[in-house]
Amino acid sequence: MKLFITGISTDVGKTIASAIITEALEADYWKPVQAGELENSDSHKVKSLVSNQKSQFYPNSYALQTPASPHLAAELDGIKINLKQINEPQTDNHLVIEGAGGILVPLNEKDCIIDLIRPEYKVIVVSRHYLGSINHTLLTIEAIRNRGLTVAGILFSGNENKSTEELILNKTGIQCIGRIEEEPYFDPNVIREYADLFREKLLKLQ
Repeated sequence: MKLFITGISTDVGKTIASAIITEALEADYWKPVQAGELENSDSHKVKSLVSNQKSQFYPNSYALQTPASPHLAAELDGIKINLKQINEPQTDNHLVIEGAGGILVPLNEKDCIIDLIRPEYKVIVVSRHYLGSINHTLLTIEAIRNRGLTVAGILFSGNENKSTEELILNKTGIQCIGRIEEEPYFDPNVIREYADLFREKLLKLQ
């Protein structure tokens, strides 16, 4: 199973969600494009939070210096992102693939994050509550579906907003995998607790 983790915006909890899912499935992890924080990248963060011995962590296809939209970060590095240079790692294990920012974040003048998603990927959308988040969630799901791709589930991040969650789930018909609470911190123990909580629903996505 190959799961693509995307969010409705930046800083909504994709990396924590990716760590939880990687731990739950003892999956391999890959972030194709990293922009900025190369010494403490999302790959580093996920690896530090995952405690099983099976998961493998694959290098970024593009590791860019500037914390900015990938198309701009690449331009500042004097390169251009080429989708043909982004090659999915070969593994017999489950694979968790983490996007960058939202689904329409540009990689170059033509391609966006959504263009990394292959038909066989199951997409998990991470939604966090803020003013405008319903619109961003519904637009994200509609954009994915308009490409003929599968949204397999939603993970809510942060404090509960029951009305918002029910509206999103009812309008989209997508199953909720669960919610990642506003924890005081995340460490391998907390990640394992969520992994145990979400594992059954994740395995049923197959």
